[in-house]
Amino acid sequence: MNDKSAPHIMTPPPGPRARAIIELDQRYSSPSYTRAYPLVVARARDYIVEDVDGNRYLDFTSGVAVTNTGHAHPEVIRAIQQQLEAFIHMAGTDFYYEPLARLAERLAGLPGKGEWRVFFTNSGAESIEAALKLARYATGRTDFIAFYGAFHGRTLGALALTASKSVHHLRFHPTIGNVFHTPYPNPYRCPLNAPPERCLDACMDFLEHQVLGRATHPDNVAAIIVEPVQGEGGYVFPPPEFLPRLRALTEQYGILLVVDEIQTGMGRTGKMFAYQHTGIQPDIICIAKGIASGLPMGAMLARKEIMTWPVGAHANTFGGNPVACAAALKTIDLLEESLIENARKTGTHLLENLHDRLGDHPNIGRIEGLGLMIGLEFVEDRESRKPHKALRDAVVHTCFQRGLLILGCGPSSIRLIPPLTLPVEAIPTALDILTDVIHELSHGDLS
Repeated sequence: MNDKSAPHIMTPPPGPRARAIIELDQRYSSPSYTRAYPLVVARARDYIVEDVDGNRYLDFTSGVAVTNTGHAHPEVIRAIQQQLEAFIHMAGTDFYYEPLARLAERLAGLPGKGEWRVFFTNSGAESIEAALKLARYATGRTDFIAFYGAFHGRTLGALALTASKSVHHLRFHPTIGNVFHTPYPNPYRCPLNAPPERCLDACMDFLEHQVLGRATHPDNVAAIIVEPVQGEGGYVFPPPEFLPRLRALTEQYGILLVVDEIQTGMGRTGKMFAYQHTGIQPDIICIAKGIASGLPMGAMLARKEIMTWPVGAHANTFGGNPVACAAALKTIDLLEESLIENARKTGTHLLENLHDRLGDHPNIGRIEGLGLMIGLEFVEDRESRKPHKALRDAVVHTCFQRGLLILGCGPSSIRLIPPLTLPVEAIPTALDILTDVIHELSHGDLS
């Protein structure tokens, strides 16, 4: 990729090479994969992706919030190469090696208060599974509480917590019991039909008096698992008082608070973790996606006094792989040196420009964001606030055709999650494409 200019569409996608690969993939790969559009990647650098037919795109997906340091950051590549030349694998659950110990030390220092310990995984779902096991072990309790709209993964334990799409559950029950769901405070579309200023109170009252008061007993509940911002559920940003009130409730009843930072963490929101915007301290933190700049890795952090399970209680073969550890150590360096601050500044600039350009559009109900985690929700009209899925889907696909990669989430939202390396200078081009597409499609026939 000598020429980084983007977008540059040479052949309307998918081109001939892309179509051949898609045909091969569809013949042999699982049909359960959720491909958003026919993008067939050949190479990627920073915030530019090139497909197999030579088309170049602005990437506002980061591989679904994974490549926070940009695609193939040269310093991450060097760290990976150095570790590859040393050794690739030695099972950190059975042996010792320095990259794992150094990374555990770095991760344990990120929450900023108290002493923490780290369990390494390979994915977000594995981090959630580890948190469920640890919460049961530490408390001796059996039940969990999660939120409607949540996405915590698709393995059976994580799936029990997930409540964003019914297809995730179809023909997969029973999962683990007992998991109870409760409304997530969304002032724009309150699940309890309360006015915006009362939505948080209504949701907290329901949690305490209906879920904890009737569906289960507080003494049965090991943990409440929460996303500081709901991701797959639609980029729902709760009121800032939500996490402090939830933390107070869990402390009142001796319930552990688990924050799922899989999509929101590693600098995405302008802080290392999104919960840090609120001043609370959780008991367990689940991490994955952006932790290793694209290598498969996750982690579950827990306060030292909670992570007391004995030898053999939980382990895995590949968690804390040395090559992934090397990538993660360099990722944290880059985030702390400049990229978290860039996410904050560039995200603020992007959000302000979105409001300027699209804030009055009749088919956009809300534009919200923290750092470079920004969501736009499409509605049929502002009065009814009825989700406009057809328009959202058309916007996602048309932006792809014009060289901008974005993703949908929730019933009718899009998410803008570019690499944290994104310069301010790249924003106008992306906004020109997005704005033009929205204006064109909102006045056209989507049937």
